[in-house]
This record gives sequence, structure tokens and C-alpha cells, in this order.
Amino acid sequence: MIYLDTSVALAHLLAEDRRPPSAIWNEELVTSRLLEYEFWNRLHGRDLARSHGDMARQMLARVAWLELHPKVLARALMPFPTPVRTLDALHLASVGFLREHGNAVTLATYDERMARAAEAMGIPLHSL
Repeated sequence: MIYLDTSVALAHLLAEDRRPPSAIWNEELVTSRLLEYEFWNRLHGRDLARSHGDMARQMLARVAWLELHPKVLARALMPFPTPVRTLDALHLASVGFLREHGNAVTLATYDERMARAAEAMGIPLHSL
């Protein structure tokens, strides 16, 4: 199972300087419901929701959604081994929640700060 970070989803849709390998979309993907809000907020902010909306909906339909469980929110309030931003704390807590419940999860991210924190937490990174 691969936990999809917003940075990877946006890179795929917007064809930024790096794109995830197409094979990632054949994998079992999961992410926090938070990604949906980050994703659409970014598209609206760039005035791309209309031009990229259909492709965005198709991409997001391939992902299983993890709601923000109270245990995830509680974990995000605790210290992390390296500095993280608020939304990254919620994503990392979500990955931790999945792993604590027996899921073999890797994290797909282009965010270097999040990747450092994940590695410090023992969360394996998905090779992009």
C-alpha cells in the first residue's frame, strides 16, 4: 500500500518538473481526506479547477480515503523527530495510524522535509 502525499498528486496532474512513474497508479493507493482539500485549494488558487477538474476527479477516484480519526489528530499534536509543518504532521500521523493497524505502507512524497521526518519515524519511502 502506498500513502500518496499531495506533492505527488499535484506533480502528476500539473506535469511539474518531476512526475511520479505511471506504474504508481496501478498500486493500492491511500491518503488522508486532507489531500482532497489541499489539492482542490491549490487548483482553485492557480485557477486550474475548470481546465484540470475532470482529470483531477479521475485521479482522486483511484485513491482510498482515510478520514481524520481522533487518534490521528491526537498523534499530530505530539512532537515529531524533525520539524514538520502542520499539514505534514497530519499526513505523517495518518501513515503512522495505518502502520499501527497492521498495514504495510510506504510514503510517496516529493516533500523533502516530510521525507526526512518519515525516515526518522521509521516510515519507508516509496521510490519515485
